[in-house]
Amino acid sequence: MNLLSHKTPTTPSQRHQYLLTKSNLSNIKILKSQSFFIKNSAGRNNQGRITSFKRGGGHKKLYRTIFHNRELLSGIVESIEHDPYRSANIARIFSSKTNFHFYILAPEGLQKGHFVKSLVKQKETSNLKNGNFFHLKDLPIGVFVHNVSFIYKGGIARAAGCSAQIVSKNKRYCRLKLNSGEHRLFFLTTTATLGIISKSSYKNIILGKAGRSR
Repeated sequence: MNLLSHKTPTTPSQRHQYLLTKSNLSNIKILKSQSFFIKNSAGRNNQGRITSFKRGGGHKKLYRTIFHNRELLSGIVESIEHDPYRSANIARIFSSKTNFHFYILAPEGLQKGHFVKSLVKQKETSNLKNGNFFHLKDLPIGVFVHNVSFIYKGGIARAAGCSAQIVSKNKRYCRLKLNSGEHRLFFLTTTATLGIISKSSYKNIILGKAGRSR
């Protein structure tokens, strides 16, 4: 869990600055096989002309590939890391069966040394631990899930602090209540990860100055 921290200001711009602590995050090298560089256009189009003004270069960063759909992947949590392209923390997982390293979105409570499973093709419903991967039909009513996938592409409840609660089920659909209060129907065969996304205090961050945002 990331807590807000406020240090003694040395400049007027830092007077109202509140940031998240990163003492619980690992600072190991990222996986080269699961990361790549995204070229920054700096607001320019394909002809090199500026179409979006006042876009800064920003800090150099690498994009981490996240395995949202991991039906066949289970493994041990090696570390909880910061992701510059996402509001939530990510977890580095190692699968001993396939000798494979990969990243997933880290839910609240997930720590180094925990074991996350994919229970999509198993009928085990007693292993209700944060980070485990299920079909919605195998989860009880009332639990919170995230990374709910769509049939075609993408998903919901993937940002920091987001989740969806299972409200009801019938023979074909499962009703989920989102953070916005909206209710949506999903097929029972839809996959989701148990738990609430980490960094729920992300919305309370105050950068304090424009330079940090740039």
